[in-house]
Amino acid sequence: MIGENILKIKQEIGQKAEFVIVSKTRSIPEIEEAYQTGHKSFAENRVQYLLERYEVLPKDIQWHLIGHLQTNKVKYIAPFIHLIQSVDSLKLLEEINNQAIKNNRVINCLLQIFIAQEETKFGLSEAECIELLNSAIFKSFKNINICGLMGMASFTENKAQVEAEFKSLKSFFDQLKSKYQFQDFEILSMGMSGDYLLAIDCGSNMVRVGSKVFS
Repeated sequence: MIGENILKIKQEIGQKAEFVIVSKTRSIPEIEEAYQTGHKSFAENRVQYLLERYEVLPKDIQWHLIGHLQTNKVKYIAPFIHLIQSVDSLKLLEEINNQAIKNNRVINCLLQIFIAQEETKFGLSEAECIELLNSAIFKSFKNINICGLMGMASFTENKAQVEAEFKSLKSFFDQLKSKYQFQDFEILSMGMSGDYLLAIDCGSNMVRVGSKVFS
């Protein structure tokens, strides 16, 4: 069933977006079943679970962190993380850079932008993001690769609101891509199980899908 779900999602998405499987709360056998389809991109929202899965699952999995990351947890994932999607402060970015240096790596990051109407969600405002990118300390980081933006829309049945939030992030993404011209600034990660097709229509090229895979 998991394999059939993955195939269906990939057919829906086509070449429009990269598909990352959100494996949080899922068992190791479930993740292994998904992996056996040839899928290599998985995401967790907590460092503890990410570490547990990394230890026992194949090492060619590309792990993404999509949840709020505390600075004191960066050191645990720095040796292997493929992409940190949830960078929401300069302080966190500084620690990621420090740990990347210790591990002789350049760590790929997305800046998380706050687009929802819910205060429980994390992220930088557009103004905070621009301030971060213009700061002297950011420009000193040599072991960080800013690959794009991530956003989480409001959890609501109001499709028009979600669409507006996605479109606002796409507009900001285009603005930053034009202004800063980072070498690998190509990823716009938005859209989850309930709204990934709408997100793709609004310009997303990376979606994070969990429940639709494992249902």
